[in-house]
Amino acid sequence: MTNKLKALVEMTRILGQPDNDYVIVGEGNTSCVIDNNSFYIKASGSQMNGIIETGFVAVHFDPILAMLDSPPQTMTEQNTIMLNAKVNPDSQIRPSVEVSFHAMLLRECKIQVIGHTHPTPVNQLMCSTHAADFAFKRRFPDEVVLCAPESVLVPYADPGLPLAIIMREKVRNYMNKHGEAPKVILLENHGVIALGNTPAEVLNIMAMVVKGAKIFVGALMIGKPTFMASEDIWHIYKRPDEIYRRQLFVDNN
Repeated sequence: MTNKLKALVEMTRILGQPDNDYVIVGEGNTSCVIDNNSFYIKASGSQMNGIIETGFVAVHFDPILAMLDSPPQTMTEQNTIMLNAKVNPDSQIRPSVEVSFHAMLLRECKIQVIGHTHPTPVNQLMCSTHAADFAFKRRFPDEVVLCAPESVLVPYADPGLPLAIIMREKVRNYMNKHGEAPKVILLENHGVIALGNTPAEVLNIMAMVVKGAKIFVGALMIGKPTFMASEDIWHIYKRPDEIYRRQLFVDNN
């Protein structure tokens, strides 16, 4: 097992721990870059809790990315492309149905690792009228430090290629606006994606997103959430000491 796959397995197991309440059964998926041509992604149907290396499949980028520009006419054609994209064509496992958005994010955002989960506190907001406020506003400084001043919010789309196509548009808009890749993508009626360059960064971002959701939901229960002012958010995000801390969070669990 390569070091990258070992780290991906360990990160995925942590995200899948029942006490975290991020996923149950076969929910969620993770991925990481292997090289310029390929990446690992959780296999369809594999459970994150207790996953081993055989729960992942290596996939070539190019045939997956090509589907976003020229979507197949049928689901059968799409499935054939996904299966043929495997680095090892003899492997009996198939990549997650979300393989297209993983390929797109790893390539377009120039990141190394992705974690996608469905935490109960986050989905309480994603399945409510408060999704936009949770995505575009911040409540406390460390949420800004780890999750950036804003998240990307993606309206509900059918999981798989349709979701990847609309997600790409929203991510490109974010990058044009902010000049950098997002750290958090929130999916209405679905879940959350954490983007990072190390497993430690993804784990820290995911934990902070969930904490932010718990605080938001708790504030709704006792009154009304209050939000940081925009000038305070950007002041925190650009402070040299917070930039230094943010880098430490990338490098360490």
